[in-house]
Amino acid sequence: MSNFIFVLDTNKKPLTPCKPSIAHKLLTAGKAAVFRRYPFTIILKKAVTATPKLITLKLDPGSQTTGIALLQDEKVIFGAELTHRGQSIKASLESRRSLRRSRRNRHTRYRPARFLNRTRHKGWLAPSLQHRVETTLTWVTKLIKLAPIGSIVQELVRFDLQQLENPEISGIEYQQGELAGYEVREYLLNKWDRKCAYCGIENVPLQIEHIHPKAKGGSDRISNLCLACEKCNLKKGTQDVEQFLVKKPDVMKCILAQAKRPLKDAAAVNSTRWALFNRLKETGLSVSSGSGGLTKFNRTRLKLPKTHWLDAACVGQVESLSVLTNKPLLIKATGHGTRQMCRTDKFGFPSRYVPRLKFVKGFQTGDIVKAIVTAGKKIGTYVGRVTVRSSGSFNISADTLVQGISSKYCKTIHQKDGYNYAF
Repeated sequence: MSNFIFVLDTNKKPLTPCKPSIAHKLLTAGKAAVFRRYPFTIILKKAVTATPKLITLKLDPGSQTTGIALLQDEKVIFGAELTHRGQSIKASLESRRSLRRSRRNRHTRYRPARFLNRTRHKGWLAPSLQHRVETTLTWVTKLIKLAPIGSIVQELVRFDLQQLENPEISGIEYQQGELAGYEVREYLLNKWDRKCAYCGIENVPLQIEHIHPKAKGGSDRISNLCLACEKCNLKKGTQDVEQFLVKKPDVMKCILAQAKRPLKDAAAVNSTRWALFNRLKETGLSVSSGSGGLTKFNRTRLKLPKTHWLDAACVGQVESLSVLTNKPLLIKATGHGTRQMCRTDKFGFPSRYVPRLKFVKGFQTGDIVKAIVTAGKKIGTYVGRVTVRSSGSFNISADTLVQGISSKYCKTIHQKDGYNYAF
């Protein structure tokens, strides 16, 4: 089962997505043409006045991968996973910083310090975090142009920490119900790296354990909870952690420090989610939210596998789901290259210059092309990203790198847009 196909009328008005079989019939009959390859979109050769059925766009933002799902009522008709490049942005900035510092140190003239005269606007995010917001928003904007989206649902926080700390907010039904257990357990699994706090064993069933036992006045606060395997939990019993780990002072010190430490990664991701939430409201569509614990509760109840795009489908209030696709579009952010006209080596010295002309024979590096080679040693059909050369002999990155393909055999099927695609 593939994703549904996006449909536009001749005025580029988004219509209800159709099944691949219907799109094939329209293309074969000459009633439509291919508008876009990724995600696959067709455009009709006539205008349509009927009002399409509205679709819900659901998002599960993550630190490395964001899940995207489109739902028509309770039917999942499209799924995608967007992989960010935050780490490569961070590495590039660190490389630039080290090169600049090295260059400045080589110049021995006095220069006044300038590290205290920079101000940041309210809501500033580091470039690697801002990238996650911008790329997600880019794809939301693209999908709004391709489908009749009426509302957006976003997983706003990984853990509903306020609910966990303040039982009075929504009443005892929320706190002592099944959902509260999912919020607590998911938080602890991430905080303690999914292993026993006392012996470090992994890939075994873990139990929620009180560091300071309840029998001696310990509370149910998150800062007093950890994860332990059944053997350690039974062995500890009602002992205090200092008594239980009296012969392991290093382990005890680490546990007490970890118990007080918040989830830094979760906090960073939560900050980008709030920034994204505020930007989504600027689209003018109805925007609602749900927590990560609720997402896991829905996915477990519906017995769906753990994937980013199915997590997105389970965001918010969900009664039931009918998954009509099992091939999500895998989108990887690759960027648009660099503006540098001169590449540097690891010491910051010029190594080679980049040609000024981006286009060669009508192609540019990053285009997805199809090359049908009919003569020579490399006879065959190749589809992938192209790297252009001024000589007209290109490289194509498909499953493997194929070098020396002449431009006369190449045909562009998707122009460079800063992303790579797969299924």
